[in-house]
Formats: sequence, C-alpha cells, structure tokens
Amino acid sequence: MRIRTATPIALAAATALAGSLLATAAPASAAAHQGGLHFGFVQYDGPGKDNRSTKSLNAEWVNIHNNGKQKVQLKGFKVKDKTGYTYTFGSHTIGAGKTVKLRTGKGKNVSGTVHWNRGSYVWNNTGDTARLIKPNGKIQDSCSWKKSTKANKGAKNCH
Repeated sequence: MRIRTATPIALAAATALAGSLLATAAPASAAAHQGGLHFGFVQYDGPGKDNRSTKSLNAEWVNIHNNGKQKVQLKGFKVKDKTGYTYTFGSHTIGAGKTVKLRTGKGKNVSGTVHWNRGSYVWNNTGDTARLIKPNGKIQDSCSWKKSTKANKGAKNCH
C-alpha cells in the first residue's frame, strides 16, 4: 500500500524537477512574443541622404503593434526619445493585431500611419531609445539601439 501512495508523490516530484530543468535550459529566443501594445520595428536611420526633405524625414519611423485581443485608443499615449522629443497621440484607435507607423516627417494621417510633422530628425543614428508612455505617465514599452551600420541598415526589430 505504501508504494501506491508514494508513487503519485514521486511522479509529481520527478515531473516538477524535469519541468524546472527544461525551463532553465530553454534558450532566450524561445521567449513568448510580447503581448499588448509594444514597439515592433524602428527605422531610425532612413535609407538615403539625411537632407531633411519630407521623403527623408518620413523614411525614419517606429511601428507600434497591438498584440492584444482588443482595440486600443491611443489618445494621450506618448512616444519619446532620449533627448525628450515627444509625440502625443490624438484620437487614434489601433485594432487588435494591428500596427500603426509613426513617421517623423509631415503627411496625412490615415488608418495605419500617423505623422509627427517635424522638420528635423528625432532618432539618433549613433544610438537612442524609443519609449512608449501611457497617458498616466508609466512606461508601456521601450526599445534601444546602437550605431547604424551597413549590417543593421539603421533598423531595429524590437520584439
């Protein structure tokens, strides 16, 4: 009789031990995709010459992705760089599973793209940090990068 009562306990202990060993042995790349509202991809050094043209300024952008199951109203959310340049979203809804692109330059805001309407660049090609800040002032997400190179093409995948 002791064997029968001891077997489930031994089995549970072995399962817990195996599970903890597998959890610590999993590679970092096996982490789950970040949920909720977060930065997806940043093009901090747009292709071509930095000449402050509308085309050049709009070649610099950040994607904000909603990986949640419900739409999110972005009104009051802010995007900031290390220097303190700040974009504050007006009334703009991002659907579940959708992405909105924030371009640095001027243009017409449409469903999946909004414009900062700046005449100068925001993101430093030598390294910077983008922060997504909730209307209550708390940081929702951030993404940092180092110097633009031929290898990274001035872009960063923030997932």
